[in-house]
Amino acid sequence: MSKKPGVKHIAVAGNIGAGKTTLAEKLSHHFEWKIFYEDVDHNPYLEDFYEDMRRWSFNLQIYFLNSRFNQVRAIQEGNFTVIQDRTIYEDAYIFAPNLYEMQLMSERDFQNYITLFRTMSATFGAPDLLIYLRASIDTLLKQINKRGREFETNIRIDYLERLNSYYENWISNYKAGPLLIINVDEINYADEEAGLRKVIEKVSEKLKELE
Repeated sequence: MSKKPGVKHIAVAGNIGAGKTTLAEKLSHHFEWKIFYEDVDHNPYLEDFYEDMRRWSFNLQIYFLNSRFNQVRAIQEGNFTVIQDRTIYEDAYIFAPNLYEMQLMSERDFQNYITLFRTMSATFGAPDLLIYLRASIDTLLKQINKRGREFETNIRIDYLERLNSYYENWISNYKAGPLLIINVDEINYADEEAGLRKVIEKVSEKLKELE
């Protein structure tokens, strides 16, 4: 699949609670982009997963993989620039491997998952711009508690810490396309206009490089 001329794929990446949806919504409003949300509210596995990660890890990851693959297909086939709330790469390079390493996903399921991802990923390219939200565990926990999703009260701190490590390793080796890193500990784009303006300026600079 290849995008039509002028169509851009902007993606926001980051750990649970980093503020991806908030930033995606604000950038969507400012730049008049269409937004593709991560399927959380209608996800049939998410609540069960946090109750029993080992039982539901594979089901959850397959659901997310399919959901984001369909989003990528829609972006490639569409006539409009899209900002995506989390990427398909985070599923494959961060969440699934972390579950496997924590022995919360079996070897058989993990290999099945990775084979499926490789088949899918051969049909599309990386985002035109990846925005990574870097955040400390304290910030993640604060923002998770602030949004008050009941099923997230069971998230283990060691789970978030491992995810952060996977994210930092992935980003440090990311060569697929333009990358913008936003330090959420230092820039409050959610509540402060000055913080949002700073992020918009950084994004605008990156977009000019794509012209």
